[in-house]
Amino acid sequence: MFRSHLVLFLAASILLAFNISDSHAKRFTSQYCEFELPAGWECALEGAEWVCQSVNKERRKEAIIILAAKKRGTQDSLDEYSAYLKKTKTFTLPGGKTQVSDPKYTKMNTINNHRWVDSLHMASEVPGFYTRYLATVKEDLGVAVTFSVGKDHYDAYQGIFDSIIASLRVFRQKFSKAGNFKLKSKEENLLDNTAFIPDLEQKYDIKQRRRHKQGFLDQLGDNFWIIIIALMVGGAIVINKSRSKKKKKKKKKKSE
Repeated sequence: MFRSHLVLFLAASILLAFNISDSHAKRFTSQYCEFELPAGWECALEGAEWVCQSVNKERRKEAIIILAAKKRGTQDSLDEYSAYLKKTKTFTLPGGKTQVSDPKYTKMNTINNHRWVDSLHMASEVPGFYTRYLATVKEDLGVAVTFSVGKDHYDAYQGIFDSIIASLRVFRQKFSKAGNFKLKSKEENLLDNTAFIPDLEQKYDIKQRRRHKQGFLDQLGDNFWIIIIALMVGGAIVINKSRSKKKKKKKKKKSE
């Protein structure tokens, strides 16, 4: 009995250890903003944009975060960002079909004592994907962070994105001149340069792909098989111990 309890305890400890490591977030810091990055995600600088995705190849197709900044121009203000995001966004798909986004909301949001324009669109960057925009200005910079997720995964990622946004901070490093890191040009539209066209050139490995909703096994991911093996080993130990005890009892009876 003690052995079986010990095996179950070890298996539960392994599962708990993986859950703790998965839930541990790390802080990502760029030259102009920072936030808590989900466990298992990494960020890389691609040209003038920071691109954050899961290190898991399958999960990379579900969601993406993109950060961009530029020197402020006349179109870079909270009012201009708000007016732009209240409208539909349009781009052309392969074959000439026009994709028009569906704006869900655009509002002002105060995050860590700083005001941002907060907007949600459907199919504004990728067909079949929701994209949430956070845009603001800080001194001489315009800053935007976009969160894109496949519609089939929206519910699963909503809480994750909310937690990231709650930790979002923007700043302007006094010691860092604009030339020290890449910015979008002053003439570029900060919110209109990240369109992804599925099956054409996958700039950030995002694809339109219908998937089943995540279940418990999907959430465990690569750790699932490690846990199963641990449980199987533990079960084998319990069975062997049980058989050994039975054999000893039989021998004892025969000797009597």
